[in-house]
Amino acid sequence: MNYAKHIAEQLNLGLRQVEKTLELLEGGATVPFIARYRKEVTGNLNEVQIAAIRDLMLKLKELDKRREAIIQSIEEQGKMTDALRAQLLAATTMTDLEDLYLPYKPKRKTRASIAIERGLEPLAESLLRQGPEDPELLAERYVSEEKGVADTAAALAGARDIIAERVSENIAARNKVRNLWRRSAMLTSKVVKSNDGEDMADNPAAAKFQSWFDWKEPAMRAPSHRVLALFRGEEQGVLRVHIAPEDPEPVVEALERQFVTGRYATSQQVAIAVKDGYKRLLTPSMETEYYNIIKERADKEAIKVFAENLRQLLLASPLGQKRILAIDPGFRTGCKVVCLDAQGQLEHNETIYPFTSVREERAAVAKLEALCEAFKIEAIAIGNGTAGRETEEVVKRCRFKNPVIAVMVSENGASVYSASDVARREFPDYDVTVRGAVSIGRRLMDPLSELVKIDPKSIGVGQYQHDVNQTLLQESLEDVVVSCVNSVGVELNTASRELLSYVSGIGPSLADKIVAYRNKKGSFANRHELLKVERLGDKAFEQCAGFLRVRESDNPLDRSAVHPERYALVERMASEMGTTVEELMHNKELRQKIDINRFVSDDCGLPTLQDIMKELDKPGLDPRAKFEVFEFDKNITRIEDLQEGMVLPGIVTNITAFGAFVDVGVHQDGLVHISQLANRRVADPNEVVKFHQHVKVKVLEVDLRRHRISLTMKGLEV
Repeated sequence: MNYAKHIAEQLNLGLRQVEKTLELLEGGATVPFIARYRKEVTGNLNEVQIAAIRDLMLKLKELDKRREAIIQSIEEQGKMTDALRAQLLAATTMTDLEDLYLPYKPKRKTRASIAIERGLEPLAESLLRQGPEDPELLAERYVSEEKGVADTAAALAGARDIIAERVSENIAARNKVRNLWRRSAMLTSKVVKSNDGEDMADNPAAAKFQSWFDWKEPAMRAPSHRVLALFRGEEQGVLRVHIAPEDPEPVVEALERQFVTGRYATSQQVAIAVKDGYKRLLTPSMETEYYNIIKERADKEAIKVFAENLRQLLLASPLGQKRILAIDPGFRTGCKVVCLDAQGQLEHNETIYPFTSVREERAAVAKLEALCEAFKIEAIAIGNGTAGRETEEVVKRCRFKNPVIAVMVSENGASVYSASDVARREFPDYDVTVRGAVSIGRRLMDPLSELVKIDPKSIGVGQYQHDVNQTLLQESLEDVVVSCVNSVGVELNTASRELLSYVSGIGPSLADKIVAYRNKKGSFANRHELLKVERLGDKAFEQCAGFLRVRESDNPLDRSAVHPERYALVERMASEMGTTVEELMHNKELRQKIDINRFVSDDCGLPTLQDIMKELDKPGLDPRAKFEVFEFDKNITRIEDLQEGMVLPGIVTNITAFGAFVDVGVHQDGLVHISQLANRRVADPNEVVKFHQHVKVKVLEVDLRRHRISLTMKGLEV
């Protein structure tokens, strides 16, 4: 198969663009590198387009692998023909391939195969001709006790089984049924009856599926979140889910028009076989196929939501290098307190118990005041889990000598990090409570650098993450992490092993070697010193160098995203302006005098030159937004404090296909349904809100029994 041609047609891209991108990918180039530094080669394709080319190429390779296996299987059976081979080679989807293979696919004994063993295939052929013969007379010659055919009725039944299987394996018939199902198949669910006849509706564990105890909707229009909810209910034994047209008659009639060509008694036998083939063989086959189709579609939509949320979380505003006091709150076990320097290194830890007595609360306030003065603390990070709001109130009672901001920080995944090998390597002499508090503090300083240490699936920013295809989820989330890390850039001399491993061209093994080199030799003097790292050759250097920063380098371009392969070009620009690269980066008037069109060459066009000029203007600019302090309503700390009609500040904690979840500071996120996000109709919640965005919401309803909060943003300023 011509991959480039097929991919170009599927993605509506230029053939040359795809060909060149495939060459780069096959040569080991990463998606971020191609998107950033090979714009002229690809025709300025972005990361999304390049990743789509890569993914489709991998699918086509899997298709070819399956094609080879099928061809080999049919050849081994001695049933390959030139026409069949041509059809197999022309197939462009896995469905087409499997349909062609179906009649030749080794299978367990079926009613049709048993009938064939009993010698009834000629009878089936006679019936299919649909002549004027009497079926009973035709069947008499096949009656044989020796072969297990007791009478003519048994002979005709066996012949119909053969016809039914042929109907179910006929490519035209399968496509006909597919098309009819696509238009009319319904997704239905019913509550399951238990062994004693009672239904699961009486089971408290099944209450969350109550909305779908008797549900019906067009299968191909069912939204992702509902498909995944129904399938989860089925998995848990609460629901029985089916996919099929409500009325099978139009499908049966369409098949009869294809197979029943006469009006004789033999034709009636074929009609009976067609109905049986549809009901017994095609229906379960199509139900499985459509189950997989809508599940795959639901998975993709859910993964897309998860990936977008993760991207927004990773690119959340960093506070920057500040001295942090971080608190992991707790009622009975106390609050674990750690003090971090501006580089995130642990300087002190202890536990305070502000909730055990008035005396202990006063002692906790005094301790926090003393720690902030002793360690010159600039900001306090407070975990938003249990006792978070209460701890925030304690902090607000402190009287600090110097200005200190207090910020609530998401704890999602902190416990996963604290028990991980990464945390044990960083803090071998401290327990999980200290590690968790450190993670909370570092998240405030730089969310990206800290969150890359955690499996993205543990951060909890998606919907039905355990129900979707785990391989696709992992691949998609890793793509997001790689994209975010490389778009921000990484400081070579301070980055953790985990952060380095996501840099284009590096990976875990080279990251270990970079850290080992750094520990042994000290800080890297410049980017080119990377070539001294064991096993980091020219190719890896080409891929990673532009995404790494060396702020203390003697070459000012090492602080930027300008790739070393373009240093000579920038030096030529500076030389022609009669100045140095350093001065060129600091003098805007000089840069404005440069005519970049003069520097266009075969391998360096305007897109790359424009990127270079942007970098000279603002070297290594962080693309993330500026940090803003957020505060909850100080009068609202419990769900019981909420009243309908209240307007409150909130922070978006999760975005799903059906709306956004907002934390208003009561330890239970509220839902702003997609219909309540704006005054206008919204197709995608991301059109209106972003992850961790500060918003205003109005309380619509509070369900204390089910701990559910309904919110609206209609009429409120976003």
